[in-house]
Amino acid sequence: MIPGNFKNKLLLVSITFLILSGCTIVGPDYKKPELELPDNWRIEPDNSAAIVELQWWKNFNDPVLNELIITALHNNQDIRIAAARVTEYAARVDIVRAGFYPQIGYSGNANRNQLSRETFNASSSGSRVYNSFSAGLNVGWELDFWGKIARTTEAARADLLAEEAARQVVILTLVSSVASSYSQLLNLDKQLKTAEDTVSRRKATVDLFKVKFAGGVISELEVAQIQSEYEFARVRIPVIERQAALLENALSVLLGQNPHDIIRKKQTNDLTLPKIPSGIPAKILEQRPDIQLAENNLIAANARIGVAKAAYFPNISLTGLLGYSSDSLSSLLNSSANVWSAGGDLLGPIFSGGAIDAQFRVSEAEQQRALAQYRKAIQTALQEVNDALISVQKLQEEYQAQERQVAALNNYMHFAHIRYNDGYVSYIEVLDSERSLFDAELELIKKQSDVFVALISVYKSMGGSWIVKAEDIADKVDFPEAQEADKSFPLITLPSAFSD
Repeated sequence: MIPGNFKNKLLLVSITFLILSGCTIVGPDYKKPELELPDNWRIEPDNSAAIVELQWWKNFNDPVLNELIITALHNNQDIRIAAARVTEYAARVDIVRAGFYPQIGYSGNANRNQLSRETFNASSSGSRVYNSFSAGLNVGWELDFWGKIARTTEAARADLLAEEAARQVVILTLVSSVASSYSQLLNLDKQLKTAEDTVSRRKATVDLFKVKFAGGVISELEVAQIQSEYEFARVRIPVIERQAALLENALSVLLGQNPHDIIRKKQTNDLTLPKIPSGIPAKILEQRPDIQLAENNLIAANARIGVAKAAYFPNISLTGLLGYSSDSLSSLLNSSANVWSAGGDLLGPIFSGGAIDAQFRVSEAEQQRALAQYRKAIQTALQEVNDALISVQKLQEEYQAQERQVAALNNYMHFAHIRYNDGYVSYIEVLDSERSLFDAELELIKKQSDVFVALISVYKSMGGSWIVKAEDIADKVDFPEAQEADKSFPLITLPSAFSD
């Protein structure tokens, strides 16, 4: 003979098992969209090597650049912001995932009460003042019968992966920006040196012409001509110095520091020009974090369709209570004071004014938007790689052509001086040759910088496992001041000029 209490418990367990075994996850499962990818790039570089997986910035062979990138990875505030967001979204996953498990809590109550004279039976013996004590454990468990919690967890995990990819995007952009800014800074140093040399030469010529004018050899017109060219060259110096100072300020912020001078130990010509990384389009898409970001956003949006669809169905929950209740604290834990309850709740919609339908349409629209953004991210990635490859090749051709122009202008200036000394041409011919050569030399230096920046853009656009290596460097904060900053709110040290 089976006791009645045991029958009830067995029936409850059986119902629970049947409910759990019949759970169905509503909503579409994610399927990776089919993509039409080219087999190769529009232009295949001749000088290429499969080095996209390396820490490519080391190939420039400049220890200062290496140190700047490490400093930026350790101290940059955007990386810290992105890291904090990853931690936040990891916690969000744990919050959502907690819905899979029963929620167990406790309660306790102690009261001293007095009944109303109007309701208390005055003829009965005893005081209308009494005590009440209770203590218990309560259990609530929402059964994920339609997969709402499962889909919400799926979306939360995709959001977390998207944030991790977003952090990698920050790292990719940071490393590329530091390398580009540093190469441009070296290029400005070279421009400044060229301008200063030109000013020095023209100053010597101005002094010579003033002596000739004083001796009556040349006219004041010729002195004014060379003086104007001298001042024209001098104007370039503060322009270049201003550009360099602004670039130093921007680079300092990338390093996570207050604006300061950036130490340089090499010149542009001392840098080693790395080879162009090779790769096929399908592989590149796997390496770019922005593509991973867009796909995880799509996965999350797809999962939220299931969350919205589950709202059409009822929520099923199991509840339970086990505890003690007594009017005396001394008898609270007696077996005769125990209380318990077990039950189930069913809560479902009948009429919502169209809110559930609207939310479902919102989720479908968001999924379509995420799909379009994913496809656009792929197209943008392909464009950026093709743009970078074409830019490197054509800028190198421009640089070579500019080199030939500088060589021709050197000859022009040389023969202009000879013809002027022989009396065949006026000095304005010499000035024209010098002015053209000066402009061409500055343009040549700029084009050299353009080649470096374009090459860095190739590495940036192709992505690669170097991002993971850079992420590892960012995670290993070796500087004591950086470790301390992670534990507290750091005070920002302002320059003395701003201290007031």
